[in-house]
Amino acid sequence: MNTSRLFLTYCLFGLIPLTRGFWLKRVLLRWSGASIGSNVRIASSARFQLTGRLTVGDDTWIGHDVLVIGGDADVMFGARVDVGPRATIVTGSHEFVVASDRAAGRGFSLPVTIEDGVWIGAVSTILGGVTIGRCSMVAAGALVDRDVAPGAVVGGVPARELRRASGEASA
Repeated sequence: MNTSRLFLTYCLFGLIPLTRGFWLKRVLLRWSGASIGSNVRIASSARFQLTGRLTVGDDTWIGHDVLVIGGDADVMFGARVDVGPRATIVTGSHEFVVASDRAAGRGFSLPVTIEDGVWIGAVSTILGGVTIGRCSMVAAGALVDRDVAPGAVVGGVPARELRRASGEASA
């Protein structure tokens, strides 16, 4: 991502109503270097602060105050993904150094992949190096620090599998 263009994009995002002007947001993010699919809807308060590649698949919703932050690792949202408000995706971290005057050692970044049809609940956190499988659900407030199987429902801190999604729609 081009960080200078990304900065200008956010300045312009602030002038667009939160849930309007989706076409303009797609154009601005593409101009910044992201790969954005068709009919992607992003709330104006969402922020992408990374130098890696950002890919967002068709028909994806990224909600209010979502934060994607980290270093040079890639973040990929598949098609038909729904990301709830204030969800956070963090690609960067640090090595843990015991024999030092500072616990946070050398920084590193790991990619995040969110496959097609995933639902990420409000205020959840996804850490680097994680793949969230197709049509799975991350419960609100969960901390995902390992891969999620396709069709799984996960929740908690750290997130653990609560159940598998059934093939039937809920009433």
